[in-house]
Amino acid sequence: MRKANYLVLAAVVIYLLATPHALAQGGIVEQSIKGLTEQLNQAALKGDVATYEKLLADDYISISVLGKASTKPEIIESIKSGKTKFDAIDVLDSQVRVHGDAAVVIGLANVKGHSGDTDISGQYRSTRVWIKQKGQWKTVSFQATRVAQ
Repeated sequence: MRKANYLVLAAVVIYLLATPHALAQGGIVEQSIKGLTEQLNQAALKGDVATYEKLLADDYISISVLGKASTKPEIIESIKSGKTKFDAIDVLDSQVRVHGDAAVVIGLANVKGHSGDTDISGQYRSTRVWIKQKGQWKTVSFQATRVAQ
């Protein structure tokens, strides 16, 4: 009976020691993902193609505010050519949910910009999916939806 008590005690001690570390690691990942998401927002404002090249996965798909699906090369060309231009991205809320080597960012932002001749200014909710590939976080998907008035 004593041996069983020691095993239970040892299991509880290991759990209690591991839990704060796991929670801290989750917080570190959340902050990293928020930082990477902000890097993409800044890249959008500056037309910084190099950041997009670095942070978008090769199989990246974006669903624009106009409902158009675009690949990584299409997004980069749109930014490079100036077809898509953002003047402001004011994030009002951002929540990160981490699931192992995947993370989902749910955001709310006021955006000012255009896509071609279309004014895309307004308030949007967005979902961005990140995955860890070869030790690096890459975004694989993004979708933005205009908030109803």
